[in-house]
Amino acid sequence: MTALSVNVNKIAVLRNSRGGTEPDVARAARTCIAAGCHGITVHPRPDRRHIHAEDVLALAAVCRHGIELNIEGNGFAMAREGYPGLVALVRATRPAQCTLVPDGDGQITSDHGFDLRADAARLRPLIAELKACGARVSLFMDAGGADIARAAELGAERVELYTGPFAAAFRRGEPARELEACVVAAETARAAGLAINAGHDLDQANLPTLVAAIPDLAEVSIGHALIGEALYAGLAPTVRAYLEILGN
Repeated sequence: MTALSVNVNKIAVLRNSRGGTEPDVARAARTCIAAGCHGITVHPRPDRRHIHAEDVLALAAVCRHGIELNIEGNGFAMAREGYPGLVALVRATRPAQCTLVPDGDGQITSDHGFDLRADAARLRPLIAELKACGARVSLFMDAGGADIARAAELGAERVELYTGPFAAAFRRGEPARELEACVVAAETARAAGLAINAGHDLDQANLPTLVAAIPDLAEVSIGHALIGEALYAGLAPTVRAYLEILGN
């Protein structure tokens, strides 16, 4: 079974655009959980553009009884006012999973995976520290990367395949090449003993194709498209639609 983790960052974007507390991120998460999702994902950034550190603490209380909290982020981003740093958040909340992503402060969204040849020395102790907090560690990786298997050597248990290129190719009507890259990456990860997650620009149109090609996906993390679709169909029905695609 492929688990669905709903990324609630966009709920926080809407709240922050006006200030105050509405829409309520924790309430949105509870709605998704009641609809059947398996986890909640957040990607707190140092500039607090969407999810805040306080939200992460609140969501940790919501995610109980088999619901996984997945905290994404750059473990090397410096702590600053309003952002205690990724490791500190993991220590405080003890999420089921921490997904490391090599994004910079100025990026609008994550757009590439790790280069493990360049980043291995820094990642190894960071992964060990996160695992000591009880978190399963996943590394955000490009599907076409040559060093996916090294993630296991560094201590990671999973990789999350960056599916942005596949989604863009799907919109153009020519997904075969990027889909094959995802399949090969999944095979490489599997052979190294890694479980496979996927995320970025997945939606109800392209997800069935990805799941059919990689039926042993452990988890998909979906936020932007799901929240956008929920504006028309409602949050709970949209979550259930994704679960139906995943065969749940």
